Amino acid sequence: MARKRHTAEAIVSKLRQVDVLTAQGRPVAEAIRSIGVTEVTYYRWRNEYGGLKGDQVKRLKELEVENARLRKAVSDLTLDKLILAEAAKGKLLSPARRRACVEHVIGELGMSERRVCRVLGQHRSSQRKVPTRPDDDAALTADIIELARQYGRYGYRRITALLRHAGWVVNRKRVERIWRREGLKVPTKQAKRGRLWFNDGSCIRLRPESPNHVWSYDFVADRTHPDGRPFRMLCIIDEFTREALAIRVARRLRATDVIDALSDLFILRGVPVYIRSDNGPEFVAQALRDWIAAVGAKTAYIEPGSPWENGYCESFNGKLRDELLNGEIFYTLKEAQIMIEAWRRHYNTIRPHSSLGYRPPAPEALIHARPPAQPGPAPSGARHLALQQALN
Repeated sequence: MARKRHTAEAIVSKLRQVDVLTAQGRPVAEAIRSIGVTEVTYYRWRNEYGGLKGDQVKRLKELEVENARLRKAVSDLTLDKLILAEAAKGKLLSPARRRACVEHVIGELGMSERRVCRVLGQHRSSQRKVPTRPDDDAALTADIIELARQYGRYGYRRITALLRHAGWVVNRKRVERIWRREGLKVPTKQAKRGRLWFNDGSCIRLRPESPNHVWSYDFVADRTHPDGRPFRMLCIIDEFTREALAIRVARRLRATDVIDALSDLFILRGVPVYIRSDNGPEFVAQALRDWIAAVGAKTAYIEPGSPWENGYCESFNGKLRDELLNGEIFYTLKEAQIMIEAWRRHYNTIRPHSSLGYRPPAPEALIHARPPAQPGPAPSGARHLALQQALN
């Protein structure tokens, strides 16, 4: 026969019964026998519940339950703290990093996957999902690394544009994931500059409205190696299409050389409405100003000491120096002329321009000359051939 388990209220009731019987003069042993327990059990009950009443026993039970709940809560918080302390430092932004962190914590602390996922905010379905990569991931990664090696100053956005030009149907975010996974560094952005404003808040700037509306030109200087002799570059661009119209390279460039370079372009492309420049001595020369006025164009000089007003040309000069001049050593003037002209053609026909929707400037100029044809899907077999042409 199974032993009867007494509740706390029943124990207190039996103890009170024994107290009443002994108060009536009955022996203690007889009173204990009347409640149906042994003397050992009676005295154990008395040590544990002696002096308590029914309502006090109920309150004691509630306190015991509350104490157990608090102990469990403290224990859970301690375990959560251990899990967070063992987790990887920094933010766990990607599912792959979260999966790796969960596996690390489980291996180190021996806790359940359910608990670790709950603390670290990782869904269990994401934890158990086996990551898969597309079949062309290796080929795409190889092409990205090759383009990043060829164009060291390009970020993943321009690399994405080059890949699409080569025939890849790829999302920018996928290229960014591979870019970061392979440890490729995104070039740092240049600091933003302020603008010159009127008192009414309008900006002082002649904005280009169409091709051949506003041209701008400026000089860039560099040196040949190892003699250290300087040479100059006259950069002429169309501000609307962003196309580099010409880069004249010579040891010395004067106002007559500027007239010679402009006359060749005027014959090939027509006369622009405005020509923007700074106040350099070659540009403010009276002979140059008279010649520009004679052919039907107008000069647009920026304010002295305000290079940001010639922002299109200054931006182009920065790209020329950052992507070519800072990474090449020119031993002769002829070598500099050939390399700079090759870069200009690459800039116009291949290099994606961010302000043109990551298209090169020369096709953008052709779009305004005639309606664009509807492009068809690029054949998959020509993808690598187009990529090699882009690299060359």
